[in-house]
Amino acid sequence: MAQTTINPTRMELIKLRKKIKLAEKGHRLLKEKRDALIMEFLEIIKSGGQLRKTVEEQLASSFRNLTYAYALAGSIDVKSAAMAIKPATDVSLDVRNVIGVKVPKLSYEEAEERNISTRGYSPVDSSLTIDEAARSFEQSLKMVVELAETEKSIKLLAAEVEKTKRRVNALEYVMIPTLKNASVFISMRLDEMERDDFSRLKKIKTKLESK
Repeated sequence: MAQTTINPTRMELIKLRKKIKLAEKGHRLLKEKRDALIMEFLEIIKSGGQLRKTVEEQLASSFRNLTYAYALAGSIDVKSAAMAIKPATDVSLDVRNVIGVKVPKLSYEEAEERNISTRGYSPVDSSLTIDEAARSFEQSLKMVVELAETEKSIKLLAAEVEKTKRRVNALEYVMIPTLKNASVFISMRLDEMERDDFSRLKKIKTKLESK
């Protein structure tokens, strides 16, 4: 705020002091929000890293089971079972609030756990290796849905942390110092004006007394 644009009046000084109090309060609240977001972000990063490792291990196990099924049952039986299997239940999407940030909440729940007689292919024409592969991939799907929810939440929280940090810095290093500098300038200008007025009044009084 350039000094040439400041109106050095007591009313303007009062307004500035109110703005400073409001900006300092907003700064304090934003810092609290930033710190809470960072704590939540670090926690979900930690759990997300563990979950990703678990998902990778589960997927590796699923593909090993699929390889065994191809080797023992043959590609024709595996592909036939894959085409006959019932599609997965749709994933439902909801949202939850994390310190003011709306993050996704994904749900993938089968009405009942599938078994060899409910997956859609014939138990007679399939083998245990095919069923084991199917069961393993069903577990993988649930975990992948959970990982998708976690990683999207991480991205949204990271963006909110960055935005909040920018707002905190803008208040701390730009807005509040600018308002305070303007307040100091007006206070000094008013003091100077009071001294000038006092000096003029003193001169007038001296002249009147001399007469």
